[in-house]
Amino acid sequence: MLLQVMHALTVSIDHEGDVPVYIQLADLLRARILSGELAPRRPVPSKRTLMQDYAVAGGTIDKAVAILRAEGLVRTVRGRGIYVTPEDRS
Repeated sequence: MLLQVMHALTVSIDHEGDVPVYIQLADLLRARILSGELAPRRPVPSKRTLMQDYAVAGGTIDKAVAILRAEGLVRTVRGRGIYVTPEDRS
């Protein structure tokens, strides 16, 4: 948990930049997954946590997660949350 908080404090979203916020968030989460910081079969931080850590709206998170889901990096388990998919993503 402390690592997640430290990461959110060191990496920020450019709300005024040219790249849409949801794409920036998807890029950040993808990097955390591919680096192993968010491990396979483990949950992604909750929507509420992401909203607070990155100062983004819920819809922005939904769009970012949709991108990662389409890439096969995460899966949503109804009522439980969003999980990193196993490493054998083929």
